[in-house]
Amino acid sequence: MRITRIFQDISLSENINIELNKEASNHIANVLRLPVNTSLIVFNGKGGEFIAHIVDIKKKTVSVKIEAFSNIENESPINIHLAQCISRGEKMDVTIQKSVELGVSEITPIISERCGVKLSNERWGKRLDHWQKIIISACEQCGRNTIPVLNSVINFNEFIQKESVDLKLLLQPYTETTLSEINTSNKDFTILIGPEGGLSDDEIQEAENHHCISLKLGPRILRTETAALTLFSILQAKWGDLG
Repeated sequence: MRITRIFQDISLSENINIELNKEASNHIANVLRLPVNTSLIVFNGKGGEFIAHIVDIKKKTVSVKIEAFSNIENESPINIHLAQCISRGEKMDVTIQKSVELGVSEITPIISERCGVKLSNERWGKRLDHWQKIIISACEQCGRNTIPVLNSVINFNEFIQKESVDLKLLLQPYTETTLSEINTSNKDFTILIGPEGGLSDDEIQEAENHHCISLKLGPRILRTETAALTLFSILQAKWGDLG
């Protein structure tokens, strides 16, 4: 039987009682309607997880007792950094959620020339808070005990000039290079995905000038929300833990 997993950004140890935060308490008491003595898994993103059980349910708070620690990790043997040009509406949400399920270790939202989302600094801050909640929820769902890093929003040119030891792959359909031609022992990948309108020619050239390898995934042009997830799956099957 599936056990509900709850993330709590606090210090955890065996044989203590804790009060879940407001969101988790509401989810347990009012959404799932779990009764007292129900078993849970609680984790704080610092590695491993704890078996726990509900000891008290009040109107706005739920208390649980933390029990045995389990050093379970479901992290991929490869590190994947998604550099995703920001897409509109729920598309970015879906990309982030599914990337976490597929083992992404780091996410950087990027503003490129054709990015259709323009917000103030305050609204970008709120959007980052929203994406962080999606990341945590996806970790709760998929069994990960380490929270992927979410970086601040950055402009394309600033990001592309950063030095990195990662193998940097740029998905774009107008190249002849395919993933089958990439032969590497590198376990660190940066995946650069353009926006809904694609990267401009100047951006592609700039990326290639900074050691990005342009490649395509077959003969069909993939949407921005499809491209990263497709490549993630292939990388995990070839070098990671899928398959």
